[in-house]
Amino acid sequence: MARPGDRPAITAEGTASQLPDIDPEETREWLDSLDGLLKDQGEHRARFIMLKLLDHARENRIGLPALRSSDYINTIPPEKEPWFPGDEHVERRIRAYIRWNAAIMVSKANRKGLEVGGHIATYQSAASLYEVGFNHFFRGKDHPGGGDQVYFQGHASPGIYARAYLEGRLNDSQLDAFRQEVSQGPHKGLSSYPHPRLMPEFWEFPTVSMGLTGINSIYQARFNRYMQNRGIKDTSDQRVWAFLGDGEMAEPESLGAINFAAQQGLDNLTWVINCNLQQLDGPVRGNGKIIQELESIFLGAGWNVIKVLWGGGWDKLLAKDADGALVNKMNTTPDGQFQTYSIETGDYIRKHFFDDPRLAKMVADMSDEDLVKLPRGGHDYRKVFAAFKRATEHVGQPTVILAQTIKGWTIEALEGRNATHQMKKLTSKDLKSFRDRLYLDIPDSNLEDPYNPPYFHPGAEDDEIQYMQERRRALGGYLPSRKPKPTTIALPGDKAYKPLLEPAGEHKVATTQAFVRLLRDLMRDKEIGKRIVPIAPDEFRTFGMDSMFPTAKIYSPHGQNYESVDRKLLLSWKESPSGQLLHEGITEAGAMGSTTAAGTAYATHGEPMIPFYIFYSMFGFQRTGDSIWAMADQLGRGFLIGATAGRTTLTGEGLQHADGHSPLLASSNTAVVHYDPAFAYEVAHIVKDGLRRMYDYGSEEHPGGENVIYYLTVYNEPVAQPGEPENLDVDGLLKGIHRVAVAPEGGDERPKAQIFASGVSMPDAMKAQKILADDHGVAADVWSVTSWNELRRDALEADQFNRAHGSEEPRVPFITKALEGAEGPVIAVSDYMRAVQDQIEPWVPNRFHSLGTDGFGFADTRAAARRFFNTDAPSIVVGTLQALAADGKFDAEQAAKAYDAYQLGDPTAVADVAQEGGDA
Repeated sequence: MARPGDRPAITAEGTASQLPDIDPEETREWLDSLDGLLKDQGEHRARFIMLKLLDHARENRIGLPALRSSDYINTIPPEKEPWFPGDEHVERRIRAYIRWNAAIMVSKANRKGLEVGGHIATYQSAASLYEVGFNHFFRGKDHPGGGDQVYFQGHASPGIYARAYLEGRLNDSQLDAFRQEVSQGPHKGLSSYPHPRLMPEFWEFPTVSMGLTGINSIYQARFNRYMQNRGIKDTSDQRVWAFLGDGEMAEPESLGAINFAAQQGLDNLTWVINCNLQQLDGPVRGNGKIIQELESIFLGAGWNVIKVLWGGGWDKLLAKDADGALVNKMNTTPDGQFQTYSIETGDYIRKHFFDDPRLAKMVADMSDEDLVKLPRGGHDYRKVFAAFKRATEHVGQPTVILAQTIKGWTIEALEGRNATHQMKKLTSKDLKSFRDRLYLDIPDSNLEDPYNPPYFHPGAEDDEIQYMQERRRALGGYLPSRKPKPTTIALPGDKAYKPLLEPAGEHKVATTQAFVRLLRDLMRDKEIGKRIVPIAPDEFRTFGMDSMFPTAKIYSPHGQNYESVDRKLLLSWKESPSGQLLHEGITEAGAMGSTTAAGTAYATHGEPMIPFYIFYSMFGFQRTGDSIWAMADQLGRGFLIGATAGRTTLTGEGLQHADGHSPLLASSNTAVVHYDPAFAYEVAHIVKDGLRRMYDYGSEEHPGGENVIYYLTVYNEPVAQPGEPENLDVDGLLKGIHRVAVAPEGGDERPKAQIFASGVSMPDAMKAQKILADDHGVAADVWSVTSWNELRRDALEADQFNRAHGSEEPRVPFITKALEGAEGPVIAVSDYMRAVQDQIEPWVPNRFHSLGTDGFGFADTRAAARRFFNTDAPSIVVGTLQALAADGKFDAEQAAKAYDAYQLGDPTAVADVAQEGGDA
């Protein structure tokens, strides 16, 4: 009878492999050997041998499934650690100076009367991780290989500023102006977090919107390979480093694309996760083990995982651990308890961690102070160096380094405590204790005022400062640093845009189709064609772009190692390492990662790339608005194409596909220039202007290009395309409004009105103009509002100017000037909610009335949807008559009757109307 604790006998039956055993006798010998090992040397030794066998098998490329996690010890054993090439004493002194200045900067920023916040504890825990990188790995932009891209953790920014201070890049007054970017005067304050838009010569990547660092770093590393494989730039010697926190891994975006990094084989990517076991206000996994959890996740996703858990002080203890008692204790202690050990006494640690007789014997000759000082691996230079070196040498996979640290390390008031995120100030006592721990020569008298402690700088000629400067020179210059020096490119001439300026005749064309035609012609341009980066989340065919597959091809670093199912078709699926199309699969977040990497390549690589990210407009600003905001912060440039736009155009898709509000969301982003063109020729002029503003530089007139992002909403509904008018007001088109149709002749005594329309509402506006003239004797002009947002932006700028220059001639908003001499009320209509049109109402001198698609969308015919929302031609007619009646220019009773006559309250009245055309 089996007793509790007995192991079942190991047999050759029921093993993991279902293949037939071709040599049962040999199999039995292997199993007997394992039984003997268990009996003679115990479970710990048997486990060690089995793991060694698995490792050896993988080294010989035997296909075996990876283990989900390993013991809670360092991945790199002491005997395999490389020689540390630096002067560890000097580097520790540098670290001490930086840690002091980082803490002082934040504490001073929270003096009474200021209290602008900041974070002390995060950098203290990560200081060693950064310093090993700065002194030995991070290559600057002057490096022959082009330099690395380093994503610094947002909450650690004080430490990065403190290092720049020692390097002579920042001064005392700038540190004193931390988080005071306006009150201290232009360019004197330091931004709270890494914000390139606020500090465009210093920060390169915005990282404080937690979760975006991970996905953006992955797609940056992928885009580096894209540029390499397409022959645009040699990026083979560039590495992407991303520093993240263990709590940050809870953001879905943090882990959402890690399998993609492995699938792409991005061995140019290294993540360093600072595992201080704490979120902002508590443990990450108090009852669990976040490092083991992350190891399992990353191993399963195909990453190379390196754990740096214990400093060198633990090596001799682990060497004594013959029966695995210490490793077992490490494996079974939850994170919440390890957090407690970080602040407790040696006596407490001895009683609670080394509580087994075998463990107590290990530390019998160690004092309580020795136990307190047993280090976590993320604070040990040699352990961290070994991990970084192995990461840079690893081939075929991205690497994640899981480094265990203590939040607020060595600051007694903060160390390891749940409240460290909210603790911004240090008392005089705290300062003295921290100074002593760092062995800094600062007298007590300078620390009596906790609101004005001094920074520490030993002088530019000090040995430590000279050492850090020499290391940065050897590695290619300072980091972070942003030095945009883009290659000048020649933009296409008028010929590329001509097809969209011609009338389409009887053939109806959707603006999405027109845009794709233009994009295809731009990709053929000899100068910029190769620089265009078409990006779509699994929707190229939807947008009519499958015609590009055979020629431009879909980018894949692996090529195409299979025969495509549609290979016999003319427009068959083609993958290539030199492919131009970034087909991202079903991930708008990933597509935005690519868009950001491409749109900032002019600064990151000195190579201007032109992203055209095409997506269902509903899944742009609503789904990835935070990523677009980060792209704007990173001074990105390019085109966002909200295809299949509008609330009534996707006839069968329904509520979650019906975009009736993206222009409003876009208006919240100051860098975004939104257009809602109605005609193909408008698309041509807008794209041409976008290229000019963003990519025409190198001359005195345009020295650097504008850091804006163009957002175009285009439609899948085929409509008549009249071609460019002879006297087109291009300036008005680009500023947001131009008149496209004056009222039909019929006498000046008729009531006058002005119809404003954008996008797909234009055909109904034109029909309404005719009905008003023929049936009601109303003369209405029709205007194409290409951008409600830009008209409002211009008006706001005029208001601001007038407030600041009250004694000068007032500046008149463009929309106000455009309507000079235009009589009658304005009826503004779009396929968006009324708030989009209502943005310009304060600056319209005429009576203003808007029609829009407020509410949720639904699945039905376009005609039924527009009747439901009252934005179709009859609705515009009735809205115009009612506005005229309010002005006393039309009979109010007749206007009221028109509502019933056109059956505007009955969507079923048009439910059987056949829709012309189809999707683009």
